[in-house]
Amino acid sequence: MAMEITQYLLSAQSPDAKVRTEAETTLGQFQEQNLPGFLLSLSVELSNDGKPTESRRLAGIVLKNSLDAKEAARKDHLLQQWVAIDISFKSQIKTSLLNTLGSSVREASHTASQVVAKIASIEIPRKEWPELVGSLLANMTQPDRPASLKQATLETLGYVCEEISHEDLVQDEVNAILTAVVQGMNVSEQNPEVRLAATRALYNALDFARTNFDNEMERNYIMKVTCDAALAKETEIRQAAFECLVSIASIYYEVLEPYMQRIFELTSNAVKGDEETVALQAIEFWSSICDEELEIQDYEVPESGDSSAPHSHFIQKALPTLVPMLLETLLKQDEDQDQEDGIWNLAMAGGTCLGLVARTVGDSIVPLVMPFVETNISKTEWRAREAATYAFGSILEGPSIEKLSPMVNAGLEFLLNAMNDENSHVKDTTAWTLSRIFELLHSPATGFSVITPANLQRILGVLLESIKDAPNVAEKVCGAIYFLAQGYEDSGPSSSLLTPYLPDILNSLITTAGRTDCSDSKLRTSAYETLNEVVRCSNLPETSQIIVKLLPAVMSKLEQTLSLQILSSDDREKQGDLQASLCGVLQVIIQKLSSADETKPVILQVADQIMLLFLNVFACRSATVHEEAMLAIGALAYATGPEFGKYMQEFYKYLEMGLQNFEEYQVCAISVGVVGDISRALDDKILPYCDGIMALLLKDLSSGELHRSVKPPIFSCFGDIALAIGEHFEKYIGYALPMMQSASEVCAQMDNSDEEMIDYGNQLRRSIFEAYSGILQGFKNSKAELMLPHASHLLQFIELVAKDQQRDETVTKAAVAVLGDLADALGSNIKMLFKDCKFCTELLGECLQSDDEQLKETATWTQGMIGRAFSVQG
Repeated sequence: MAMEITQYLLSAQSPDAKVRTEAETTLGQFQEQNLPGFLLSLSVELSNDGKPTESRRLAGIVLKNSLDAKEAARKDHLLQQWVAIDISFKSQIKTSLLNTLGSSVREASHTASQVVAKIASIEIPRKEWPELVGSLLANMTQPDRPASLKQATLETLGYVCEEISHEDLVQDEVNAILTAVVQGMNVSEQNPEVRLAATRALYNALDFARTNFDNEMERNYIMKVTCDAALAKETEIRQAAFECLVSIASIYYEVLEPYMQRIFELTSNAVKGDEETVALQAIEFWSSICDEELEIQDYEVPESGDSSAPHSHFIQKALPTLVPMLLETLLKQDEDQDQEDGIWNLAMAGGTCLGLVARTVGDSIVPLVMPFVETNISKTEWRAREAATYAFGSILEGPSIEKLSPMVNAGLEFLLNAMNDENSHVKDTTAWTLSRIFELLHSPATGFSVITPANLQRILGVLLESIKDAPNVAEKVCGAIYFLAQGYEDSGPSSSLLTPYLPDILNSLITTAGRTDCSDSKLRTSAYETLNEVVRCSNLPETSQIIVKLLPAVMSKLEQTLSLQILSSDDREKQGDLQASLCGVLQVIIQKLSSADETKPVILQVADQIMLLFLNVFACRSATVHEEAMLAIGALAYATGPEFGKYMQEFYKYLEMGLQNFEEYQVCAISVGVVGDISRALDDKILPYCDGIMALLLKDLSSGELHRSVKPPIFSCFGDIALAIGEHFEKYIGYALPMMQSASEVCAQMDNSDEEMIDYGNQLRRSIFEAYSGILQGFKNSKAELMLPHASHLLQFIELVAKDQQRDETVTKAAVAVLGDLADALGSNIKMLFKDCKFCTELLGECLQSDDEQLKETATWTQGMIGRAFSVQG
């Protein structure tokens, strides 16, 4: 039975802390002691129009939070709680909620819509609320129902469709929902609130409408009603209708042909003259079409032009009118758009769409854009100059180098001069355009670059001057330097061109990182990331002395952060960000200098000081730093090898903290990677720490809280540890192998229709193979027989993977390698196992035909190992 809780709900919102705490405690006790009664009382409160709005509002919030949560484990717990409630309570709660949809108080009916959908998301997949759709539709079909009830019902239908999968409803239910929704959207619907709710509901129901879109008559009607709604006099309805068209473009691209003329007119008019919220959606429609056509082009077979999806070439056909429409939007900039993060306006949407169009159609966009660029680039009005530059920068990806290089070569000097423009917006966009040019048209390794020995000094002169400009401009200049340096990576003699300028570039970036005239840390982060890239891509034999000088300067900066005055959480965050950036720089310097025998001693000489700095950084206890410092320690372990052992005693407690950090799972994943680095560096000297490390890794694997992405690296780590400690891994076999086997069974049951799950499945399978390989190699010389009982399970797993056509190349390599390790470790013992192993021959045959040299090499080695095992007498 429901209890009277109005007063407690009101008191829980009291400004008096004592009253508030008492009320919260009472409500908490009621919830713990009698959850069904508590939820029923909340639903009754929400449904009673005689109750105060404040108590009803809180009742609705608490009800929602009792059924759903963002965090997966909590969400699952709440689901189980609801399922366990007695059916009579549940039906009273649901009846009460459905009645609330008719409330004259809009806030109450809106909350009830959301709560009904949350319950539906639990019950409909379990086939436990079959009458819901029928009850909702009755609100729409019975005569004389108030408009407010229709609005709340349509809203509920929309939320329900958003919460459940299209497989949870039968087609008759989908048809009935769509009929009600489309009727609510119709021009004949007098009430704009109802029409808006219907249009938003259609957006959520589109995924369910596959069968209806396959039927031409039904499709025509849905499209007509949607296009009509795009002309409604209410802005919100027009916006919702365009949102539906955007979604239709991506779900039902293949049936759009007959409607494109009308949609073009609608989007064109909206972009030219409608409110910005509507115009943005109209542009988004064309961006969505580009995404679809790019995907089709990616999957086309070049020789035959075959593709599973039909390519309607909508963008190519619309090009002559679409491009001018988008170019016009570029002139509608906001005065302060460069100063604020996350701003999105018509000019930005238009430029983004123009970039997608360029990628979709390639060369044919150039003659349509260049006249606009040439006309506007020298005008006195800043908007014209900025729009011309933005247009130019937006079309650099897609067209061929042959088409772009003449105009880029001709325009480069102009752009360099524009870095002195009087307007900050123009300079910002010019720096962005230069960074795009260097990213896309500067690749000496492949033989083409707009940067030459003749213009490099001029380019760098401009960039190093402009990096002193306003923070937003300086940040884009950092991007240009980043890509300029990146282009010289692996470019042989060409990379020497940059060497003479390196000291000036590094000094400028360090100075920029230390600027105090910007309110956030974006510029500093960008300057340090660019510094890292310049170091990483430099030609080490020529630049080693410069990098060696950089090392103490960065160490000194990191040391200074340790004594920063921390008076607030904001100070703590700033310190953490700065330490993260500096640890990142040290990581890159360590990796660079330790990659060659000539410069490695430099790192070994200062390793003690570096490690002490990292340990002090850990002592500051900030999660962001933890991550960067961990990565840098991994690099130091790799560089110092067995010498790293002397730091383990001090470092171990921080490693332990990292491995237990379930909340910030990236920290946990990086810590697992560092265990691998340390295992490779120390070999069996890691043994004293293995019990603790293995216990934590096994605990991580068993945890339901830890993000699944950390689990594959843990299996790979087992392999690294086993390889390092050899026969001593025996004591962990009884724990590690069952984990590996149950994970391989999980792989067998994965959903292969979900791209994310396919990726995760590939990572998991590869890491399980890597674990087996490490263990087999570790046991090879003394305790190989320990793996005999597990060999048949491993072979079954390899067979399962071999049959999967969607497996990744890296998974194939790992499977073939572990097959060789099995034969190498177990020798003649494998004869019985391999006797009927037809899939082995097929898998190796497939790999020997591969174009991948590494895979061929691994397969040849494995074949040799199996042959050798069979030739041994035994």
